[in-house]
Amino acid sequence: MKKAATENKIYYTLRIASAMCFIGHGAFGIITKAVWCNYFAVFGIGHDMAYTLMPYVGTIDICMGLLILFYPLRIVFGWLVVWGFITATLRPLSGEPFAELVERAGNYGAPLVLLLLTYTKTNKWLKPVKVSDINFSEANIKRVTWCLRVVVFLLLLGHGWLNILGKQSLLDQYKSLGFSNTLEVARITGSLEILAAVSILIKPVHSVLLVFFTWKITSELFYPHWELFEFIERGGSYGAILALWFLTDTSKRYSFIKNENGPAAMLSH
Repeated sequence: MKKAATENKIYYTLRIASAMCFIGHGAFGIITKAVWCNYFAVFGIGHDMAYTLMPYVGTIDICMGLLILFYPLRIVFGWLVVWGFITATLRPLSGEPFAELVERAGNYGAPLVLLLLTYTKTNKWLKPVKVSDINFSEANIKRVTWCLRVVVFLLLLGHGWLNILGKQSLLDQYKSLGFSNTLEVARITGSLEILAAVSILIKPVHSVLLVFFTWKITSELFYPHWELFEFIERGGSYGAILALWFLTDTSKRYSFIKNENGPAAMLSH
């Protein structure tokens, strides 16, 4: 394995995943998704004003996603952690199940891991991040791994929880796939997802993570409306699972060697 290959994979996976999340979310603002009115209402903003503001909010989200892709700044990573958590929190605040906040852990979790990956004592918030700037010291990689485990645990737990609650959009998915007893299918699926979530906390298994990654991508392909944007918006979920898969590859042994410039380089041997 070439030097820095794993760092590249993890870093770019999380960058693309975070960008997908906010570009997809921003697209719904441009489209003026009706349910967003409920979230604006939390701040006392009426229906008409909400529709006026949605495209502006969506445009900002898309710009933040593009910045991550083409000019990654740590301050943008930090903003997306805060904004991703706020938008997810608006769901239970507007009357939706608390599981909606939990299920969107990838939205704020992927940029949070990027913050950890790029941590330095100087914390250059306004300087573009390069792969060579990534902090792959042994201590930091342990923090990153645990953060990813918690994020993946939460997103699988939340999705399983929503299945057990019988979220209508999930029931519609199962109906479109030809299932008649959609509620029973949702409860079985939800129970399995919760078991999967717990297994991530106990011990993430490299080969099984690939199964979870495939399942997550597949399960997000069948939304009955705005399928493409729903799929893109959940990029943080796919990215978190895939990044954890890279980190749990036991077919290779890694040592963490601090290089002369400060950040550590991860080499296989």
